[in-house]
Amino acid sequence: MTTDSGKAAANAAQNSRAFRIAARVGYVVLGIVHVVIGGIAISVAQGAGGEADQGGAMQQLASLPFGLALLWLIALGLFALAIWQVTEAFLERDPDTKKKWGHRVKYVGTAVAYVSIGATSLVYALGGSSDSDQSSQTMTAQVLAAPGGVFLLVLVGLVIVGVGIAFVYRGATQRFAKHLSLPADPVRKGVLTLGTVGYVAKGIAVGVVGVLLLVASFTHDPEKAGGLDAALKSLADLPFGTILLWLVGAGLIVYGAYCFARARYARM
Repeated sequence: MTTDSGKAAANAAQNSRAFRIAARVGYVVLGIVHVVIGGIAISVAQGAGGEADQGGAMQQLASLPFGLALLWLIALGLFALAIWQVTEAFLERDPDTKKKWGHRVKYVGTAVAYVSIGATSLVYALGGSSDSDQSSQTMTAQVLAAPGGVFLLVLVGLVIVGVGIAFVYRGATQRFAKHLSLPADPVRKGVLTLGTVGYVAKGIAVGVVGVLLLVASFTHDPEKAGGLDAALKSLADLPFGTILLWLVGAGLIVYGAYCFARARYARM
């Protein structure tokens, strides 16, 4: 596919009303996933069990009435949202070449994240299951055993920490607002508050995942690595960790609420 034909296809997709609706549904289901993860994190902070990650969320949703249909909706909605991000990358027109490619990398990276969550939902919809912590530890062990594996793992850990910092920065500065078409106050103020709290909380959670990878690489111990579940539970081991985990869990629920608002007000 040539660049021109790729842009033509991206334009056609973005001009499709059905596709825009599907992408907005993607934000709704993304919000559902984050609300459930946040709820599990709070229950863990209170001493209950559960996996506070995408797999744990899908397992919880699968147990609900119409859970199977919801899992399929999550998968399809997030795949549509991922495709939307790819079209944004194709259509990026910033005159500054460095910024243009920076935006494209961000769009593609976001698409990969949406596909990952959607794929987890699809696995559960098809009757399977997943363990993000075990998968992370297995992958970490394989990388550490490879030539230059420690360097690669440190690099990945730093990138993930950077993504977490970017989330916190985006929330603290409310840079996410430029992607929204917001009405006047009080709705505008409410959505901005949800976004600020949600982005900061998610940034903390993502950043801790990166820190765990860095610890695993420096100690050559793959068991130190883990996914979102391990990252959130590791917060409980810190001073005042239970309170911190509760706050991050609540923040993820707020981020989920922001995703619901984003489904309505996102520029598309």
